[in-house]
Order: sequence, then C-alpha cells, then structure tokens
Amino acid sequence: MNLLAKALPVRPVYREVLADLETPLTAYLKVAGHPSFLLESVEQGERIARYSFIGTGVRRKLTARGRQVTVSTPQGTAVLTTGDPLRALWDLTVRETQDDPRLPSFWTGAVGYASYDLIRCYENLPDANPDELKVPDLLFIEPEALIIVDHLKRRLFIVAPAEVGNAADEQAAQALVDALYQRLRGPLPGVPGDRSGRRTEFVSNFTPEGYKAAVGRAVAYIQAGDAFQVVPSQRLSAELGVHPFAIYRALRVVNPSPYLGYLDLGPVTLVASSPESLVRSDGVWVETKPIAGTRKRGPNPQEDERLAQELLADAKERAEHIMLVDLGRNDLGRVCQYGSVAVSELMHIERYSHVMHIVSTVRGRLALGKTPLDALSSTLPMGTASGAPKVRAMQIIDELEPTRRGPYAGAFGYLSASGAMDMALTLRTAVITGGKIHLQAGGGVVADSDPEFEYQESMNKLAALVKAVEMATEGLS
Repeated sequence: MNLLAKALPVRPVYREVLADLETPLTAYLKVAGHPSFLLESVEQGERIARYSFIGTGVRRKLTARGRQVTVSTPQGTAVLTTGDPLRALWDLTVRETQDDPRLPSFWTGAVGYASYDLIRCYENLPDANPDELKVPDLLFIEPEALIIVDHLKRRLFIVAPAEVGNAADEQAAQALVDALYQRLRGPLPGVPGDRSGRRTEFVSNFTPEGYKAAVGRAVAYIQAGDAFQVVPSQRLSAELGVHPFAIYRALRVVNPSPYLGYLDLGPVTLVASSPESLVRSDGVWVETKPIAGTRKRGPNPQEDERLAQELLADAKERAEHIMLVDLGRNDLGRVCQYGSVAVSELMHIERYSHVMHIVSTVRGRLALGKTPLDALSSTLPMGTASGAPKVRAMQIIDELEPTRRGPYAGAFGYLSASGAMDMALTLRTAVITGGKIHLQAGGGVVADSDPEFEYQESMNKLAALVKAVEMATEGLS
C-alpha cells in the first residue's frame, strides 16, 4: 500500500438518530478511543453554535517537526520530502467528495493543531531557544468516523467515509457506523473526574521580576521604532495529577468559549477554550476576525449598552484594534485575489456570557493556486498573540522568552476533505504531554505599557485555566 497516494473520492455512509438525551460529552465518553477528539462550542454570543464534532479511530496521522513530515497509518509509516508541512496536509486530506445536504461541510477530514513554531518553516526567524515540550510542530489525525451533533435540530449523525464504487469499503464503513450506534445506545462508562488527592503546584518559566524585565525590554524596542506592539508570554508548568478530560469538563464551565476542544492526539493532549477564530474558509473565500478590546458585561441592558459604547469610544482600544485589522488585511492580501480583500464588518460589539469584545471581519477570495492552508500560514500567528509588524515582533519574542512556545498561540481545528477549514487561535489552552501540564498566556505591550500591570494581566489570563485544574483536582461531582 502506498501511504502517500492521493485518496480516492469518498461519500458519507451514515446513520441519523435523535439526540435529545445525548450530549457531546456523553457521546464522546461512549465512543472515544486513543487518539480521539471533541470539538464543540458552549458560548457563541448572539449566534447559534450548531455543531459539535467527535472523532474516533485513526485512518491516518500526519506529524511535522520542522520540515520533516511523517505519515502513519495502521499499515505503516512513511517520511515525506515535501519540505512544506501544510502542503503535505492539504495533499493528503483534500479529495473529491460526494457531499450530502443533511451533513455539514466537515463530515470527514483531519483535526489537529499547528504550533506557533510552525511559522519558522515559512518566515525567516531565529530558532535558538530550547524546545522543552518536544511535541510536533504540526499534528493532525484523520479519524475513521465522526459523530456530528446538530444542536439546532437535536439530531446526531454517525458518519464514516467510503470510497465511491468500492463495495467492500462501503460495507466496512456501514459496519463501523453500526458498531458506533450500538456503543451510543449503551451505558455511560466511568467518567474521569475523581479527586487526585494532591494540590497542583505550578512553576513559571519566568520569575515575576524576570517577566517584568522582559516587558521593559519590549517597551524599549517599541520606543526605538522596532515595532508597534509585542506580545510576550509566560508559561506555568506542573506535574499532571488528574485525568485531562476532568480538566476539560471543568474548563467548559469556568470559561465557556466559542472554540472548545479536547484533542487527545497521542503524544500530546490539548484542552482548549479559545475565544477567537484565527482563520476560516469554505474553500473559496477566507476570513479572519481580529478581536481586540474587552469589557465585562453589565448587570442590566442599560448598563451593558453603556459599557459597549464606552468600549467603542476608548481611543487606545480603537487604535490597537485598527492596527490588528490592518494586519489581517495584509495577511489575507498575500494569498487572495487582488482587490478582493475587504473589511466586511468593522468594530462591532460581540457579547458573550461574561464579557464583550470589539470584533471586525476581514474577507478575501483565494487567489488561483492558493488553498485555505496558505491562508493559515499567512495569518499564523495572529497579531493578538505576536504583535506588529509581525515578523519583527516574533524576532523580539524569541529574544525575550526562554523557550519555544509550542502549540500556544498557534491554531487548532479542522480541515475537511472538501477543502473547508476552521482554525481557532490556541489561547486559554492547556498542553499536556510527558505527564506534565503547561499553561501559557501573555499580553500586548505598547510604548507606554507598565511592566507591573502586564505581569498581572498575564496572571489574570491564566486564572481560568488554573481554576479549572484546581476544580478537577478537587473532584467533580
């Protein structure tokens, strides 16, 4: 078998069932193996969060460390010589599909993450910092089957792809769908969440004074004209004392977010509660949504609206937001047709359960020969997690931070076999590997930033993750 051969056209083999008594979490626990994943949203502001996705089994896994790409299947392993990890992911995942109108565009494809450090394959950046996490720069799995929960219609779809015209493959897909249906009908297995019996002690890769000094150096670079903004961060690490899924259960309560994910990918697990999309595409059009500017929600509609208008009138928040919109236009302009990039929504308020944000939408039509993954490489990392100008800000970050970032400030999400893509920014995310848990956060530094304030801001952003770990450690009822 040629592991690198272009996949044949596929169609969905599926079963539709009522989902009024099943939740994404219970469905995941009934069918999940190792590796597996759960993508969901429990917070979409004023929009409907329609689908949750559960992946089980592995048809193929793609990993990249630098430019070395490895492809693994149950039949064996092969190493690619492409030198372009995202191109390899596209070539191996995207194929002709016979879509079904009852299913979303993502009914088969690949799920995983692209790390912050993957950008070193596409930009001229130093790479001298130690890699303490030692996880792949890119890791995606193509599941054997998807469980799709349609929250709008309260239906659940069990879907497996089958090669068109291949009777044996269609029979195997149907058998897999039937087996998963029986598992969903069965009892709920043991739920991870028992108390660990010991307190989690986090240690930062900075001392408080060291982080403040790094902020001071960033301010000096900005005042010297090297950059407009730099986003340094710190990492908290600890021995893992509880099941990662218990942390996910706690995190979705503590910090409900538009992009929630539990990605058990083998060598690394991501427990994610991201507030924002990095880039998404239907295969033709691509969009990025800069978020900058935050206020807490008001206790009543009148106060809520007052806070929204106050946020929109804040000159500093507006200036930072416009800078990120311009950065998004530039990023998409590198891969889109000339003249097609436009700001479709500028500086509107999106409300969530606890906070509101200023959000804009930048859209463009992909240029001939460009794919959604080209848009991913051009937008990675988001300006909110790096700075501007982006490359110079990343060079400064490499100088200020003591280690490679790994998955933090990269992206996670899916690439469908039809070429649609939705990737969220990897923020508010726990990275679990080698028996340890790692949390990371930072903040945007500008010319007049105060190091003490920035240190506290980074700790505040870590608070929800730390609280989720503490809840899981103490036990979930």
